[in-house]
Amino acid sequence: MNYEKAVQEFWRARDGGPFPDHWLGGFDMDIAYRICLALIDRHAARGEKQAGWKVALTAKAIQRQLGVDSPAFAVLFEHGRWHSGVEHPVSNLTRPGFEHELCLTLGETLRGPDISIDQATAAIASVAPALEIIESRSPEGVDAFPLSTADNGQQRAFVVGPETAFDPRVHDLSKTSVAVFINGEHQETAYGSTVIDSSPVVSIQWLANKLAEFDLALEAGSQVMTGSFTKQYRFDEALEIESRFDPFGSVTARFT
Repeated sequence: MNYEKAVQEFWRARDGGPFPDHWLGGFDMDIAYRICLALIDRHAARGEKQAGWKVALTAKAIQRQLGVDSPAFAVLFEHGRWHSGVEHPVSNLTRPGFEHELCLTLGETLRGPDISIDQATAAIASVAPALEIIESRSPEGVDAFPLSTADNGQQRAFVVGPETAFDPRVHDLSKTSVAVFINGEHQETAYGSTVIDSSPVVSIQWLANKLAEFDLALEAGSQVMTGSFTKQYRFDEALEIESRFDPFGSVTARFT
């Protein structure tokens, strides 16, 4: 494949151009990650700072929904950080959806490989309730998964509520629950134990070790969206979302 051409075409797509779906079946996940990472510098060149990372496809419900069987990562940018209570027009989104997650801030740098769960736990500085806002711009189906990954893993924005200092003696993230409300009606309740069949802390461990394959570290100060507790919700009309995370508080967003 022509790697440089693919990078250019995915950059144009991210900047509002046509999605390069002619690459369907044209590269694997390793190349998809490298395209995604190559675009970080292009964002930085126009002043768009990286905020951290997202871990995707962590819940069995989403894996079944999308037909995949392993997590993935993508990039968070500062311009995509929205505060709880945000209002945003549906018309500005492309085939949108949302997920219910924790956003963890790292207090220490983790450089894999071989990061342990104890090291990942010790590196967490704070926890915040969060929503990820996604856009589906690639074709549907498992074969399109590398395209979606190259396109930054569907990431559009992350909505973050109040931060709580993390204390592993007090906070067991596997037991954190989220109650999902849409337009005031309860939809479901899920737990942190659904994240990689264990805990959101495992997302930190997985990410640090995965980034090491690309000679990258999970740097102190990074924010990490650790993956949804639930299935991915799609929408195409106005709605209000509230996710109540016990014991970390609530996060809300309104789409008009």
